[in-house]
Amino acid sequence: MTVKALLATPGDGQEVVAKGWVRTKRDSKNIVFFEINDGSCLSSLQAVVDKSSSISPETLQRILTGASVSAKGHLVASQGKGQGVELQVDEVKVIGDAPADYPLQKKRHSFEFLREIAHLRPRTNTFGAVTRVRNELAAGVHEFFQDRGFLWIHTPLITGSDAEGAGNMFQVTTLDVGNPPKDESGQVDYDKDFFGKKAHLTVSGQLQVENFACSLGDVYTFGPTFRAENSNTSRHLSEFWMIEPEMAFCDLDDDRAVAEAFIKHLLNRVLNNCEEDMAFFDQWIQKGTIDSLKEVIEKPFAHLTYTQAMEELEKAKEPFEFRPSWGIDLQSEHERYLTEKVVGGPIAVTDYPKDIKAFYMKMNDDGKTVRAMDLLVPRLGEIIGGSQREDDLTKLEARIRSMGMEPEEYDWYLDLRRYGSVPHSGFGLGFERMVQYVTGMQNIRDVIPFPRAPKTIAF
Repeated sequence: MTVKALLATPGDGQEVVAKGWVRTKRDSKNIVFFEINDGSCLSSLQAVVDKSSSISPETLQRILTGASVSAKGHLVASQGKGQGVELQVDEVKVIGDAPADYPLQKKRHSFEFLREIAHLRPRTNTFGAVTRVRNELAAGVHEFFQDRGFLWIHTPLITGSDAEGAGNMFQVTTLDVGNPPKDESGQVDYDKDFFGKKAHLTVSGQLQVENFACSLGDVYTFGPTFRAENSNTSRHLSEFWMIEPEMAFCDLDDDRAVAEAFIKHLLNRVLNNCEEDMAFFDQWIQKGTIDSLKEVIEKPFAHLTYTQAMEELEKAKEPFEFRPSWGIDLQSEHERYLTEKVVGGPIAVTDYPKDIKAFYMKMNDDGKTVRAMDLLVPRLGEIIGGSQREDDLTKLEARIRSMGMEPEEYDWYLDLRRYGSVPHSGFGLGFERMVQYVTGMQNIRDVIPFPRAPKTIAF
């Protein structure tokens, strides 16, 4: 039985076995107390050993913080406060020893230090809770889409196209980078590379999943993506997970409604199924987290166009670091001001200037804005970005050229507009951003098992 199951079992004296890692140990004159945690929940099971028992002093000395143990005994009602049951130990076996200098002693460690021992940090309260919440959110992602008839599409990790048009991509090659083959003009000859052309790790599965939406209706991706952006902020990772639904016969209003329902579903699921972990985050990481999530669930998302949002920002008395003006992208400070001061809740901002958005977004009739949307939430700002996709072949080709890209590189993508084109829309949710928002963790490197960022690939 897991520790979680044992803690929910009546302390009626039944014989049980608990296995896990020792979190703490306290030695008194006649009794040894130690706590066992196996990661199944935040709480640990207190084990009690009477020194007059048959358990040898040598074995008791080996029970140190970090050691793995198997303890057999009787589960009884606890005499201490804050715990329902405890284990009166009859037999204990140390499975794996831990030395006295085990890095995770009973004290608070900085998150910076824990990133240096990322292979051990899941044993801490914080990272065990982050991992369980992350798992619950992942299950909620699939539940939401599967219950609505979406198909999960596994889009490629290696691609020859840049979905964002930004160029921040990791190159994939089998060429000798120290001495690559050259063509007649002296350039690297990619004809001799593995794929016969330049290839990269994907920044998004969107372009490929659109193919399936235009054949199968409602689809989604959920997988890793990669961006070679040289950023060391608390908001960026080089490897992260994206959720990208795509829906045929769907306009921007439909897209916005699905995105709002999706956010509320995930928040509801984690609050209902991770009560102990969420109470921990609310107490120790970000006070008020639970109430703020409930507020997003209960309130409908307000709706502002980008132009309306910019008008609110331009008349604000706030000392913004980035001065708001029509045509610039919204910064985090702007997004938080809109959610926390202007609306007092979540917002969907739509119809952004075309010059700050991706090439595939559908142009509005004004020729200046596109049918894009961002969902903003208090505390974080943008949590979802999406759009209605351009379904007019001529307009999409012109847009690709205007951004300095070659339509030939996207010929297969343009075919969707040549053969039975339909209105279709979708959005993207950075999974780590959602985990960060739900838990209140301040640095995105602390909500993924092994963070990848510039100069960071130790594990």
